[in-house]
Amino acid sequence: MKILSLTLILLISGMLSLAQQANFHSFKTKTIDGKPFDLASLKGKKVLVVNTASRCGHTPQYKDLQALYLKYGSDKFVIIGFPANNFLHQEPGTNAEIKQFCTQEYQVTFPMMQKISVKGNDMDPIYKWLTTKALNGKMDAEVSWNFQKFMIDEKGNLVDSASPGTSPTNEKIVKWITSK
Repeated sequence: MKILSLTLILLISGMLSLAQQANFHSFKTKTIDGKPFDLASLKGKKVLVVNTASRCGHTPQYKDLQALYLKYGSDKFVIIGFPANNFLHQEPGTNAEIKQFCTQEYQVTFPMMQKISVKGNDMDPIYKWLTTKALNGKMDAEVSWNFQKFMIDEKGNLVDSASPGTSPTNEKIVKWITSK
């Protein structure tokens, strides 16, 4: 009985350890063009993750996101957009239509990923990690609307989040980007 209990404890400890070792860099996704994208390629960069939508009151934030990317984007910082249709069907388009909209209307050059779900039963694993303290080790952070922002450090750890109404150029975000 002792051996069984000890084995069970070691097994559970190992599983918890593995869950806590997963970070943002552990995931793979696809670009808006359908090409594989390994988030491990972002090691060493701060990453601002944003769930986007083309028909939302916050859609003009694309302009500020692009300005932020042009000002600070380099080998140390990147923005990644994840289109999602979870809130009042405000992102109904296909990946091709979303890409065309972002490029034509806002001249977006930061990486856009494929359309995903950011909440509900079909939530993408990246967003499960971003929103679940037991997985990210930092906080529970339900996605409340389009353009919620998640800040990831150079090591792939969740640092903080900002509400959908927070401008991408808000002092909190800029200070985080420019801090050493």
